[in-house]
Parts: sequence; C-alpha cells; structure tokens
Amino acid sequence: MKIGMVGLGRMGGNMTERIRAHGHEVVGYDAFATTRDVPSLEELVAALPSPRVVWLMIPAGRPTEDTITALALLLQSGDIVVDGGNSYFGDSIRRGTTLAQKGVGFIDAGTSGGIWGLENGYCLMVGGDAGHVATLQPIFDALAPEGGFVHSGPLGAGHFTKMVHNGIEYGIMEAFAEGYELLRASELGIDVPNSLAAWRYGSVVRSWLLELLVGELKDDPNLDKLRGYADDSGEGRWTVNEALRLAVPMPVITASLYRRFESRQDDSVAMKVIAALRNAFGGHAVKPE
Repeated sequence: MKIGMVGLGRMGGNMTERIRAHGHEVVGYDAFATTRDVPSLEELVAALPSPRVVWLMIPAGRPTEDTITALALLLQSGDIVVDGGNSYFGDSIRRGTTLAQKGVGFIDAGTSGGIWGLENGYCLMVGGDAGHVATLQPIFDALAPEGGFVHSGPLGAGHFTKMVHNGIEYGIMEAFAEGYELLRASELGIDVPNSLAAWRYGSVVRSWLLELLVGELKDDPNLDKLRGYADDSGEGRWTVNEALRLAVPMPVITASLYRRFESRQDDSVAMKVIAALRNAFGGHAVKPE
C-alpha cells in the first residue's frame, strides 16, 4: 500500500519507519519537521493514489481538528482518514460522521507502544466500518505484533478502548509508585532496586512497566535526578468522566488521577516513579531537579 502520514514525531516517525520496513510506501508530512517528504497537506494528498489513506499522528484537540477540517476539503469519496492520536472518542464519532457525509471513511485507532513501538510493534485498538478496517488491514498487520490488533467496534470504539487502557495504565503505575515508596521508607534497609528486579521472574506482578521501572532505577536508584511531578494527558480525566456518566465505580483509577494533581503541589517520591515510567515508555518530558 501507499499511504500518507501526517505527524513525524516520536510516534509518527517510528510508525512510518516500521510501515516502510514491511514493504509499504509512506509519504510523510509534518509542519515542524525537516525530514518530511512533502511541504504541505495539499501535496501529500496529490502524491497518493486513489482511494487515498491519510493517517494522523498529531496531538489531540485543535491540531487534529484543524487537520481533519483541511483534509475534508482535499479528499474525495472513497478516501479514508485514520486518527491514531489520543483523541476524545466523542470527537472521533463527530468527525467520522461529518466525513461520511462526503463519502470519506474514518477510523479511530487507539495506539499504544510509545517510543518502543518501532522495535516491539504497536497495540492497535480501532473503531470504524468493517470495510474501511479491511482496507487498512495490511498497514495494521505491519504495525502490530501478533495478537496486538483488535477491531474494537464501530466509530469511536477504538479511542474509547484506548481511553480505558490509559486509565488502567494510570492505576498500575500508581501501585508501583506507592510500593516503591513504602519499600524505601522501611527501616529494614531493603535493597529496593534488586527487590523490584526479582519481581520480574515468576511474580504475579511481572510486567513491561515493571521492567521499565527496574531499568530506570539502575542509573538512579533514588530517582534523585527527577522532580516528583507528573502531567496527565487528559485520557485519565475522560476515563473518570465516563465512569461517572455510566455509574461505574473506579476508585483506583480515579485516585491515581488525583495523585497526579497532587504531584503538582509537592515534590512526591512516588511521583518520581510516575515521571520516570512515562519518560521510559513514551519519551514524555521530565522535570529535572
């Protein structure tokens, strides 16, 4: 296949490389990158064969809204837009419905894998029409490892599933952070880094996030280089809001979101773990001490 990729940052750039490694062609555009293949959206669309596929890996909100609005004027019936960013699922339903009036397809693709996706592949949770998904299947197969792709449901289902995924991520990271802090606070002189490292083998809490935490502690066992401050990308808030709307009790995920708010008030030891993990798996910015 030959597709267009809008957004060539740490996610879009690596995804482009992985797609090309699997034998497909990608025309890349990024308003802020010097490595782009074309200088404008117009030229990107012109460079693609019909029916065109344009994949977006840009920040949620206004950047995505403006880009889809511009593409609606450039694309034709039968073309497909894929939003692989962390957009709000309600926005995806609205955007897909609007594009459908012009005959343009829309797929909301929740994408997980962070900066390690180039090597390990990306978990893809997609929503949209089955026919549109089938058209993109060769690209999904190139990006996802075996078992890492799911057609979650209709329009909006992909980003809703990714939203819940990120809420769970909040809770798991918070649990590791609290455990780390308690181990450090003990008067027993516990070897915290190696104790956590042992959990990677045979333990019921072994996971990729644990692997990343152990890796971060190798060079900075007390996380002295980090400030205990962690942003939230918005998906945790959306998850909690949906839980309130649907009357689904979510005390762990809600509490983990509030802990991030707390991190902005005090320099928390536990939040240093959150900051370290977010940097390790997603390349998110950290605030040095």
